[in-house]
Amino acid sequence: MTTELEEARTLRRWPGLAAAGWGLAFAVPSFYWALGGLAGASSTIAPSLVELARERDPGFVAILWITGALKFFGGLLGLALVSRQPWGRGINRLLQFLAWGGAVLLTWHGGLFVVQGLLVETHLRDLDPELRSVSRWYTYLWGPWFIAGGLAFLLAARARLLAGISPSDRRGLRGAALLGGFGALVLSVGATVAGVG
Repeated sequence: MTTELEEARTLRRWPGLAAAGWGLAFAVPSFYWALGGLAGASSTIAPSLVELARERDPGFVAILWITGALKFFGGLLGLALVSRQPWGRGINRLLQFLAWGGAVLLTWHGGLFVVQGLLVETHLRDLDPELRSVSRWYTYLWGPWFIAGGLAFLLAARARLLAGISPSDRRGLRGAALLGGFGALVLSVGATVAGVG
């Protein structure tokens, strides 16, 4: 019985640990590029972004630091979702809001990379031949990587929701999760329509 209980706890924890690992690992390239490193960037990142990094454009460097901090925060969020700490009702709602919002943002962003890349690969969308190799990185690495992170946060939030929380508290947590997910969806669609994301 004890072994089954431990296995169940481990199964509930792996998505949060995966989300934490995803966020912390993905923060490293942002910080590396913000500090001026460019190894690997020219073959895997859009040339316009590499040029901004190479020129040390202050706005772009600031974006790199901010995205690195957000990814690092995502790693901490993943750890908070697996924590055995009995967070209060407000913190649990905030965790659900952030995790579901992050899950939608990451999945949407990765999905756009994959869909746009597949349109290029199937010649339904034109792309400068010099950018095809970079497009493949976005299609087959970056897009799936974002989607994997989104799914990890989604599963981690769901596991936290089911882990020893009373049914009455779950209603409020589900509301926070829906608000975070829907807000992120509206933001993502708006950014896509505006040509930002």
